[in-house]
Amino acid sequence: MGTGGAVPPPRRSRIVLAEITRQDTRAERTRAELAQQTQVGEALVRGLVRAQLALALRLSLVVAIGLGGLPWLFAIAPALGRTTIAGVNLPWLLLGVASFPFLIAVGWAYVRLAERNEQDFTDLVQRPER
Repeated sequence: MGTGGAVPPPRRSRIVLAEITRQDTRAERTRAELAQQTQVGEALVRGLVRAQLALALRLSLVVAIGLGGLPWLFAIAPALGRTTIAGVNLPWLLLGVASFPFLIAVGWAYVRLAERNEQDFTDLVQRPER
């Protein structure tokens, strides 16, 4: 198995690391504060959570008014509640059929706006110092 000769030692190479004089940018500091869960990082995350909660509450109010207001509408205008379309009472059509596209639209809007909040947060964290 031997080649008869000695195996030469691996070649050594010298690695010189340049001194890094670059100071941390604002974005790097912010990311570090988030990762280390400092008070600043916690404040940023709390701001995001508040924004998401405010969005959820606003859209919940839209649903509550949109669907919860229908019984009030029919109580105020009883003739509207007796209206029929294609042999089906209007209240049944609104609550049984139209409510689903309404809820889907509100859900879609929530997802888009929540993603925008998260993107704004990410942009804030990654924004370079000006």
